[in-house]
Amino acid sequence: MSRTVLALGAALVTAAGCVWYLPALADLRAGADRTVSRRTAAAATVSGWTTLAVVAALLLVTRAWWIPCAAALLGAAVTGGVRARAITQRRRETREAARQWAELRAGTVRDRVDHSRGIFVVVVACGLAMAALTAVMTLAAGPEDSLHWVLAVAAPAVVVGLFLTAAITCTHVSRRTTTSHARASR
Repeated sequence: MSRTVLALGAALVTAAGCVWYLPALADLRAGADRTVSRRTAAAATVSGWTTLAVVAALLLVTRAWWIPCAAALLGAAVTGGVRARAITQRRRETREAARQWAELRAGTVRDRVDHSRGIFVVVVACGLAMAALTAVMTLAAGPEDSLHWVLAVAAPAVVVGLFLTAAITCTHVSRRTTTSHARASR
């Protein structure tokens, strides 16, 4: 059989293999959106099809038979090694997922309840109550001039502002504590 016919056949098979290597290239481009084992398997697929394309080119360019044969053997070895690594990674990922599901079913991983909304509501409610009390006390004293009326309005506003700041701070601390406890329990 002629080397040209072999090269043409290898090139046509490589072109037809786009149904395998184009999705593999998409998996590689997706990066961290795909699992490590899937990206490694995609690298093995691309490696195998690239080997066939290189062999087709070498069949046209070189005279010696050993060069395309050596390229085919080297490419097959690399592809096989990368594919074996992908299989190992997939098994590891499957075991890890099974372990995580078993923990969830057993109830060993418990989510902490986020009380930050309740804390926020209670502190703001206390602030509103204190502001109302401040307004009542200021008005009960009997404002005589415009400065006392400004004070009767400004003092409750300041109290609400202070309690709102305290509520935001308490909520932030509560969420940070809940998050750190959740991470520690994992």
